[in-house]
Amino acid sequence: MSTQLRAMQHVALEWSYRSGVGRPDPFNEIELDVEVTGPNGQTVRVPGFWGGDDLWRVRFAPPEPGEYACRSVCKDERDGGLHGQTCTITADPYTGSNELLRHGPLRVSENRRHLEHADGTPFFYLADTWWMGLGRRLHWPDEFQSLTTHRVNQGYTAIQIVGGPYPDMDATDPRGMNEVGWPWEKDFARVNPAYYDMADLRIQHLVSRGLVPCIVGCWGYYLMVLGVEKMKRHWRNLVARYGAYPVIWCLAGEGSMPYYLSESKEADAAAQKTGWCELGQYVHRIDPVGHPVTIHPTSRGRQQVDDDSVLDLEMLQTGHGGAAALGNTVTCVEAARAQEPPMPYFDSEVSYEGILGRCGEEIQRYLFYACALRGTCGHTYGANGIWQFSREDDPYGASPHGAGWGDTPWQEAAHLRGGEQVGMAKQLWVKYPWWQMEPYPDAVEPTEGEPEEMKPVCAGIGDQLRFIYFATPLGPWSGKPKVRGLAVSATYRVLSFDPRHGREHAVDDVATDASGVAELPSPPFIQDWVYVLERA
Repeated sequence: MSTQLRAMQHVALEWSYRSGVGRPDPFNEIELDVEVTGPNGQTVRVPGFWGGDDLWRVRFAPPEPGEYACRSVCKDERDGGLHGQTCTITADPYTGSNELLRHGPLRVSENRRHLEHADGTPFFYLADTWWMGLGRRLHWPDEFQSLTTHRVNQGYTAIQIVGGPYPDMDATDPRGMNEVGWPWEKDFARVNPAYYDMADLRIQHLVSRGLVPCIVGCWGYYLMVLGVEKMKRHWRNLVARYGAYPVIWCLAGEGSMPYYLSESKEADAAAQKTGWCELGQYVHRIDPVGHPVTIHPTSRGRQQVDDDSVLDLEMLQTGHGGAAALGNTVTCVEAARAQEPPMPYFDSEVSYEGILGRCGEEIQRYLFYACALRGTCGHTYGANGIWQFSREDDPYGASPHGAGWGDTPWQEAAHLRGGEQVGMAKQLWVKYPWWQMEPYPDAVEPTEGEPEEMKPVCAGIGDQLRFIYFATPLGPWSGKPKVRGLAVSATYRVLSFDPRHGREHAVDDVATDASGVAELPSPPFIQDWVYVLERA
């Protein structure tokens, strides 16, 4: 008799099967899929995941209301508990207030410049970096939920989090454990279902608070430890567990970077580029939803794989050098925009606030505006102390190369001003149709004598809107800035915004001259500043 299940559109539904055949190693011996036929008549194949012992579990989020028919397919057709089992799902429309579930999972926009939900609603990706957030260094539930609330209140929309063996350590380092162990058994014989049961609670909580988990499979050098075939099993487990949620897949962190102490770095890098390319093809093939796929790079994501067609969006990493890395940030972002075919791009690892004893709040403000106004589909903030969840009672300690990145407790790092200011910047940015904006690199005067990375950066829409960030503090000596390329003899409303405190300042409208040039008022404080001009 077929089981009848009830679900809600876009909300993950879970059910399970039990094997009727005793096996010594079910994780490696068999695979379970469920063929799901929707109300439109199309069938997708949803992978199941091993839940330990003889238990297999399946998660599916109906993409639309209606009736779904399901049939299990096991690699071993003789196993009556796993093969040929049927059920039906009745999916009702989603009626809640969670924006991720109201609008559906993410996809790349038709013009391949930004991310949007399944219903076409644009999505601006603002992430915090919690590489080790599924581990025990960030206590569940109190600390994890508290930090989640803090970032939600600041306007963040995503969390970058590692779903497998962690960076900056070996696979069996105790710092890589959660409450019940490591992601894999010590000899990499099979995954540890109990680890992922605890990880489930954290991923589900992020989604419940409206945050998109960007799940990083593991750090890139583990490919040389597991090999491609075992890494496919690792990724199959992740896709099966989390594919029913609105996630982004990140194949690996620093994909082509060899292990820190490798003695064959050049050969490892080449093998990793080839291997992660194959893994990208595999993830696309087994994911029934088609979540966006990316890879976290050492510089640019397209350079981490042999064939960049396996990527849907490009991550960048532009350096932790603070002011010294700003020029490279501009270079990488502009190169990503110019690349063909186009692909949404964003800086996924910038100068973490506080790292190397520097990279303060002014660097974080600059990085957001300098990237967003050059056309990125989002931005990632990071704080030293949070990415590795250093604790006052348990500092993170040394990396494999022998040195540590610092001992700032994560509770202190969570309240650094730059993280707050990046959130305020995003809140201002999304008040406008940011997905329609194009960079206007030569729209603002004066720029003479300034290095390229410190010139005003501007984006806009035709002659209707200009959004401008002045990285170099404006003062009496610089004169009143002028904006070119506006409508002739027109009036523009002006928003004057203090990016340090998130405050708007009242400013009179401005009028353009016969050449379409408008003169802006000087800001009340000598610091970096934001102006927004809207045609009245």
